Amino acid sequence: MEIEMGAKITNPQNPPIRQRTPEPRFADMKINPQILKKLEVLKFTVPTPIQQKTIPLGLEGNDLIGIAQTGTGKTLAFAIPIIQKIIEEKKLALIVLPTRELALQVGEVFQKVGKSLGINTAVLIGGMGFGAQISMIRRHPQVVIGTPGRIIDHVAKRNIRLHACKILVLDEADRMLDMGFAPQIKQILKELEVSKDRQTLLFSATMPDDIANIATKYMKTPVRVEVARAGTVADQIEQEIFFVQKDQKLKLLENLLQEHKGSVLVFARTKYGAQKICKELVMRGYTSAEIHSNRSLMQRKQALDGFKSGKYRALVATDIASRGIDVVGIQLIVNFDMPESAEDYVHRIGRTGRAGQKGRAVSIATVDQKHKIYQIEMLTKTKMKVFGDKKNQPTASQGRPHPSEQRHFFRKRQFRGRGRR
Repeated sequence: MEIEMGAKITNPQNPPIRQRTPEPRFADMKINPQILKKLEVLKFTVPTPIQQKTIPLGLEGNDLIGIAQTGTGKTLAFAIPIIQKIIEEKKLALIVLPTRELALQVGEVFQKVGKSLGINTAVLIGGMGFGAQISMIRRHPQVVIGTPGRIIDHVAKRNIRLHACKILVLDEADRMLDMGFAPQIKQILKELEVSKDRQTLLFSATMPDDIANIATKYMKTPVRVEVARAGTVADQIEQEIFFVQKDQKLKLLENLLQEHKGSVLVFARTKYGAQKICKELVMRGYTSAEIHSNRSLMQRKQALDGFKSGKYRALVATDIASRGIDVVGIQLIVNFDMPESAEDYVHRIGRTGRAGQKGRAVSIATVDQKHKIYQIEMLTKTKMKVFGDKKNQPTASQGRPHPSEQRHFFRKRQFRGRGRR
């Protein structure tokens, strides 16, 4: 028998065993040993997809755009390169985020990973006195974390100068633009223009035209990393829509709270709506707290801490919290009011189904809001399960499930005999 050079000999009775691809680890990256040791202590050993793709690029000094759904580990994806460049190259970093809560959480990550390595941070956000923040600035932090408005306030008062910053992170960039921070972001970028060798890392859940324009004007041939198509949501999130009459919303919310025994995050459209929902839930015996712009920073922090610890079963929030809450184990998201945009929907439900866990997102809508559902389905390229009373649903011609496949959530017998907790 003649055998060609280079041919593989296989026995049909004993097929070759496929080699399993080894799981990626932080130790496989060119991460400083000091940082690796700290990650091991914190039990961070396996990087998420966004971390796996962006950390090497960040360490090499590339400008990059990271597109990933929320809950994918973006904070550590930029924190590790920043901490390493501070340790090895004495660089300074500025991290800009849309909300106070998110800034505080990013600050906590840097504290956990970087404090023992000599990394000093300053968190500059509204709702805090300038005196305490000036004290932090006077300690010469290597990392400044803050919201756009407060950063500009400190620049205007000449408390900080940005010309020495060599690394800029714009986190949740699309949300910052949605919240009207475009002028402040442009001013920050203008202040940083004197630093020609600046590295810019931009992270966003979606990629609207405004983000693309920032990349074109202010970034140097950025590498784009996309671990999920913009607008996608985690596969493990079960998405449902209930079409009801407006006066049935609270009944449905209470039914959902009875059905789910874990923590529930409820989104309202307005701060007054959030106050009303929270008050109603407390009256019904559910431990609840609220987060919105009428609450002070301390009140918001206490509400979030109480929700994390289990003190509060339900947290009612406006969109100010759609990207500012990083709580493990939120089982259910309820959109009591439909969000203003499909992008906001993606950010809201991204609070559940995090780190590979299963989650459920229920949206409550009236029949006149069917266009919002269509926009969400177009963006996410998913079809939501539709439930509710027949008369309150869109017609079958709109591609909705047959009534026989739907759960009739509002049969009277379901609510009979159920008292308030």
